[in-house]
Amino acid sequence: MIDIHYSAEVRAAKDADQPIVALESTIITHGMPYPQNIEVAAQVEQDIRDSGAVPATMAVINGTLHVGLEADDLKALGQAQGVAKLSRADMAACLATGGTGATTVAATMIAAQYAGIEVFATGGIGGVHQGAETSFDISADLHELAQTPVTVVAAGAKAILDLAKTLEVLETLGVPVIAFGQDEFPAFWSARSPLAAPLRMDSAEDIAKAHATRRALGLPGGQLIANPIPAEDQIPSDELAPIIASAQADADAHRITGKGVTPYLLQRIYEQTKGRSLTANIALVRNNARLAAGIARALSGQSD
Repeated sequence: MIDIHYSAEVRAAKDADQPIVALESTIITHGMPYPQNIEVAAQVEQDIRDSGAVPATMAVINGTLHVGLEADDLKALGQAQGVAKLSRADMAACLATGGTGATTVAATMIAAQYAGIEVFATGGIGGVHQGAETSFDISADLHELAQTPVTVVAAGAKAILDLAKTLEVLETLGVPVIAFGQDEFPAFWSARSPLAAPLRMDSAEDIAKAHATRRALGLPGGQLIANPIPAEDQIPSDELAPIIASAQADADAHRITGKGVTPYLLQRIYEQTKGRSLTANIALVRNNARLAAGIARALSGQSD
């Protein structure tokens, strides 16, 4: 058995059969500097509480899977150095060797399933990187969505990716991609893109029914809920396109590859947008948390 520690809040929620929303921890360790990382993480958790559910931030600390973080744990993780960035390939190794690691989308889905949590809110999923036809750089998030039965609420895939190819891979893997309240697939910092969403739903209740129906049919995997960033918080895609292209050219010129690509591109975009990309990122994560809480509440109601 895996050594698992529930926060007092999450343990009480599980005992009372209250709706719970999983959260990742890489936004704390790899997304923002201290203390902004802690402030944003606490704000997102509070958004979930205010929306009628209980937050469960996932992390591996000293070889123990934490499902929900106490305030002291959150603060310590936010200041820790050398924290691993965990995905499917290295999560078990971190647990086995007593390591400390923050969970990505894939690892958070694994942790959520293990803890019996069916809904997860994040910023944006990983996907197919630009030039993947030669680099084969495709995020493990896509395969995780195909096999782990968790509904993931995100503002689409990160806009630095090849969104068209990302949608093609999700279709091949049989992952439902459901845009919330619009027909277009959102593009992370931008509410809309030229790409049509495969499916559309307009209520948390319908999304919860789709999740429950997949479970009843015995279908593996989860579903991706593409929740557009609020229009007042977005950076329009036509403004972002040349900035992303410039950042990608810089990465190519400096021969940035593998796991270094995403953080490099995000930092360059942050610099070129004078911080607007981070402000938009915070807004979309909070928006996703609120929708995820609504879905978790609807699922909880269906199980009564």
